[in-house]
Amino acid sequence: MIFSMANIPFHHLACRITALALMACGMSGVGAGPTTPVAPFENTIAQRALACIVCHGLQGRAAPDGYYPRLAGKPAGYLYNQLLNFRDGRRHYHLMAQLIEPLGDAYLLEIAQYFSRLEVPYPAPLPARASPEVLRQGERLVMQGDRMRQLPACNQCHGKAMTGVVPHIPGLLGLPRDYLNAQLGAWKTGQRRTLTPDCMKDVVARLTLEDINAVASWVAAQPLPPNTRPALAPPALASGANLIECARPPMTTPLQAPLKAQN
Repeated sequence: MIFSMANIPFHHLACRITALALMACGMSGVGAGPTTPVAPFENTIAQRALACIVCHGLQGRAAPDGYYPRLAGKPAGYLYNQLLNFRDGRRHYHLMAQLIEPLGDAYLLEIAQYFSRLEVPYPAPLPARASPEVLRQGERLVMQGDRMRQLPACNQCHGKAMTGVVPHIPGLLGLPRDYLNAQLGAWKTGQRRTLTPDCMKDVVARLTLEDINAVASWVAAQPLPPNTRPALAPPALASGANLIECARPPMTTPLQAPLKAQN
């Protein structure tokens, strides 16, 4: 089954109201009414990020419903560019767009860097619901690709361990099957895009609906390796594989400095 985030029933009205209120407090320092006791406001990114964890889970660990993904430990460049994509209309989800529309680049970068530094454990993956044949198909596409269809292996870009590559490529392990299905579906229908050349759009265009279900089912069932941090560089190109041309978002100075320190 494939679906887009735009088709998910929005049943989190309380989440939306609370998130907007928290972000407003973070931006202005305004708390509750004078008769309501509240904790002292601390002008820190951790407190302002409470607007994010309302949906994305404590410390950005992901929400249990499968639709709000993990933020903790994702590469800062990836998180920053996705925030820009939501704000600037390249990704479409009304709650996210409304929440960050008034925020400037520096604030979005600060949010991205905050969550990228969080190291919290991943939960165990849920048991696979797909058949063994579907799971084998997913594993083959993720680990080997399909040269006949010019489909690169997913780990060619997302890292040998599938935990991402700094600064801009996210890990795929630890994401729920429904979320992976939704995002691949959004690429396929054009509801999700990025700067050109949009390599994900080109790759997903070659996937069938059965391929997408197989990839999402297999990835979601995989345990996390002991080291869940993003790799510092992509793996060496496999023999016979073609280099994928992807957009390289401009790196800001605050993103470049930590990367140089890691290397």
